[in-house]
Amino acid sequence: MSITSRFIIKHDRKIHRALEIMPGAFSWSTIIFFFFGSFLFPFVIAYLVILFDIFWFYKSVTFAITAVLSYVRIKSSEKMDWMGEVKGFPDWEKIQHVVIIPQYKEPIHIIERSLAALAAQTFPTKQINVVMATESRDAEGVSKAELLKKKYGKKFANFFITVHVLTAKETIGKHSNENWAARFVKKELVNKQKINIDRLIVTSSDADHCFNPQHFAYLTFGFLDNPNRYLRFWQPAVFFYNNFWKLPAIVRTINTFNTIWNGAILSRKDRLISCQNYSLSFKLLDEVDYWDPKIIPEDYHLFFKAYYKKHGEVEVEPLYIPLYADAAESTSLWGTIKNTYLQFQRWSWGVSDDPNVIKNYFLTPTVSFWDKTIRLLKLFEDHVLMPVNWFWITLGVIIPSFFVPEFSRTALEYTLPKVSSLILTCSMVGLLTVLVVNTKLRPPRPTFISRFRALLIPLEFVLMPIAGLFFGALPGLDAHTRLMLGKYLEYRLTEKV
Repeated sequence: MSITSRFIIKHDRKIHRALEIMPGAFSWSTIIFFFFGSFLFPFVIAYLVILFDIFWFYKSVTFAITAVLSYVRIKSSEKMDWMGEVKGFPDWEKIQHVVIIPQYKEPIHIIERSLAALAAQTFPTKQINVVMATESRDAEGVSKAELLKKKYGKKFANFFITVHVLTAKETIGKHSNENWAARFVKKELVNKQKINIDRLIVTSSDADHCFNPQHFAYLTFGFLDNPNRYLRFWQPAVFFYNNFWKLPAIVRTINTFNTIWNGAILSRKDRLISCQNYSLSFKLLDEVDYWDPKIIPEDYHLFFKAYYKKHGEVEVEPLYIPLYADAAESTSLWGTIKNTYLQFQRWSWGVSDDPNVIKNYFLTPTVSFWDKTIRLLKLFEDHVLMPVNWFWITLGVIIPSFFVPEFSRTALEYTLPKVSSLILTCSMVGLLTVLVVNTKLRPPRPTFISRFRALLIPLEFVLMPIAGLFFGALPGLDAHTRLMLGKYLEYRLTEKV
């Protein structure tokens, strides 16, 4: 064991707490440096703004390319006869799927919509096991699950109803509920029914997720076709399109961007990490000891837990197929904005698991140095830079150019807005890609939306700077600050209507 590893183990609590402080300290230091630096050394800030604009241009171009690639691949995969491909494997009928659907006070029509999508699979539903994972805190959870079992139970191999009782060593959320449900399933399917764990594929789903009819056929093909199937996750494209036409413009704008991003990221295997809805072999899940009942960002945590336990051999494979989800919504405009903010705050809380990833980076020398370093840097880019991007892009030119008299009379002040504007204008290629791909992928216009109103949707993207502030920068800073101060978030259920 190295000196570094021994030091981390000996001072684990202090190091973990220091790593929790780091994201918030970095975010606030960067923002403060930007504001005060604009007055103290505006020339340095000006050059940094240009460098950041170039970085943003690079991200926009790569985003545009991967979004188009993923769109083409999604359209191609939708035309494939995946069930026909699956039948080419002699042992395909031995495969069993386990779909865990944690739910807490979800409207019954939302869950039923998801079950209807599961029942409509081209893959034989008698090889699909549904787990309705309820919470003891939900007084109506079991009764709702029983009603759904009565209607849909016979369509599947098994329809399990689990009741999770929160213990003192757990935290509230999907993670602890799934942990309980998966361990229950192992007892029922593997220990009692003697189903081979090597033939079980588990999928983590949300109550509002609607699977494409070919989803499980495609997933089964991906599993059987991959010689490293027990070291792989599978990730579909999660599209927030279930309630697309019902959302207010500012919320639809940010969710549209996230939707296209979820598709584009499938073509970046170097960045792809299991998120929101994902699948893996039950064997791998069992070997890494399931979800941690104390860690809220269960998707990222499970991936990195498996990644380090399996010495860096675990990867995520893309499933180029859409999976439809609900964007945060409520019964009023303000309620929808509030729920959207809270959802993005919860997603930003993924940064709370970064200390575990960083510690394992040093504690697992058996993982390739370059591979784990690249993954760590990309994690920093996604989690740590996210709250500060908005300030550099939106205010980068304004503050030194308009509020610093000494700088406003220099040649660089004359040049900075032009150069920055040119770079950011070129970066619009990313936004244009979002508009075009969204038009091709979004659900058909319902009758309650006029043609004229639908034509105005591209104009809604003028709200992107405001949406980026309220649903990107602020919830990110909120999560970072809470973590820095030790004011830990509890899991909040996203309201469904």
